Amino acid sequence: MYPVGRLDWDSEGLLLLTNDGQLQHRLAHPRFGHKRTYWVQVERIPDADAIKRLQTGVEIQDYRTQAADVRLLPQEPQLPERTPPIRFRKNVPTAWLEMTLTEGKNRQVRRMTAAVGFPTLRLVRVSIAHLQLDDLQLGQWRDLTTSELQFMHNFSKSKSM
Repeated sequence: MYPVGRLDWDSEGLLLLTNDGQLQHRLAHPRFGHKRTYWVQVERIPDADAIKRLQTGVEIQDYRTQAADVRLLPQEPQLPERTPPIRFRKNVPTAWLEMTLTEGKNRQVRRMTAAVGFPTLRLVRVSIAHLQLDDLQLGQWRDLTTSELQFMHNFSKSKSM
C-alpha cells in the first residue's frame, strides 16, 4: 500500500491509500499539480495582507512556495473534537483558513502560516484532487467507487501529459 501524500503526527484528515504505485506517484508528485485542500485553524485573525502573502507565496527555509488559494472561513467548520485538544488561550482568538495547494513540502502549511505571523493550531486535509473527506469520522475508511477510481486514473493521466 502507498499513501498519497503524508500527514504528520499533528495533522488529521483525508489520507488516500493505493496499491497502484504509478497512480500514487502521479497524485503525490508536485510536478503534476494536483490540488490538496486543508482547513487550518490559526492563532489570531489573519488580516488581508497575511492572506495575500499566503496566496502569492512565502519564503520558507530558502524556498518560495507556489501560489495557493487561501480564504478566511466565515465560521468554524464542523469537525470532531481533537485528541489531544489544541492549545487554548482565553485571550487569543483563533480563525479558520481554507488553503488549497498544488505542492506538498514537509510541514508546508504550518511553515507558511508561521511565516506570515499566524501559527497553525489545527490542520485537517479535506480533499485530494476531487476526493472529499465529507462526513468520514476519525478512524473510518471507505473504498473508492468504480467511477471515482476511473476518474482518478483518467485525471492523473491527463495531468501527466
